[in-house]
Amino acid sequence: MDLSHLGAPIGPMIRVHGGFANRMYRIDTDHGSFAVKELNLVDRRWTYHVEDVFRFERAAFAAGIPMPAPVSAGHGTLVHRWVEGETVPEAPVPAAYAFEIGEILARIHALDVAWTPASIEDPASRDWPALAARAAATRQPWADELASQVETFLAIAHFVDTCERPGPVVLTHRDIQPWNLLTREGRPVVLDWELSGMLDLSGELGSTALSLAKGPGFNDIKPAIFRSVLDGYVAGGGALPPSGPSWFVFMIGAWLGHTRWNILRCLTGVEASTGPDLALSHESVRNGMRGLPDLFGRIPELEALLV
Repeated sequence: MDLSHLGAPIGPMIRVHGGFANRMYRIDTDHGSFAVKELNLVDRRWTYHVEDVFRFERAAFAAGIPMPAPVSAGHGTLVHRWVEGETVPEAPVPAAYAFEIGEILARIHALDVAWTPASIEDPASRDWPALAARAAATRQPWADELASQVETFLAIAHFVDTCERPGPVVLTHRDIQPWNLLTREGRPVVLDWELSGMLDLSGELGSTALSLAKGPGFNDIKPAIFRSVLDGYVAGGGALPPSGPSWFVFMIGAWLGHTRWNILRCLTGVEASTGPDLALSHESVRNGMRGLPDLFGRIPELEALLV
């Protein structure tokens, strides 16, 4: 990758591990410090619209959204100014932090940014029996667990395809999760915008509020934190959509697709040159096996958070 526009390096480019989809590096030059993201274009789940995302990022940054300054975007590389901050643990965040995230979402949704129309999303995959058979044949460490969950994953796929989305559809970040946030002086910084796009508002709010209100599982959900995100959204000028299961269908569908994508990477048994390391893919598969059925079974309980 050509990074000459960033200045003269004053040290080697350093890999920053932990990315779930792409690979991140830090480079320090005589012009400052930069986060260089190498996009996985080999087996992405959908086409990446780099020009649209970069235009959206620039508009958000210009509007004062707390985020790393976007520097440049190429075919397979995104560059931002490096931001120092504390990572956000997968645990309920403080109420004030959740409230500010809600306000930030309202400001993002109010941006007037052109976006290239995209085709309707493909139906959720129904090939879980075949994947379970391949996992058994290749002796994957989680093969038995996958086989035991095939019917549940088929039911989840049906739910994702048939759940009614009330609208409106907004241009948004689509992935505000603890691992895509930093805390700087107690306030949020929003990272990793490359999944940005159009999304039903209820799906964005439900995914964001739930992820900030819980720990690693679903046994420690703090309703007050969930509501703080929504209160911040209203305070920021946003209007809440109708209550219903649509608030959680995007989170479930995205997690289902992410689990399937990592299963396919694990089935090859080869360490890919882009995207997450093979060990991280195995971890993501195990998390999906255990977390998705739990989340799916709790939908009625989660809807109570909206009352």
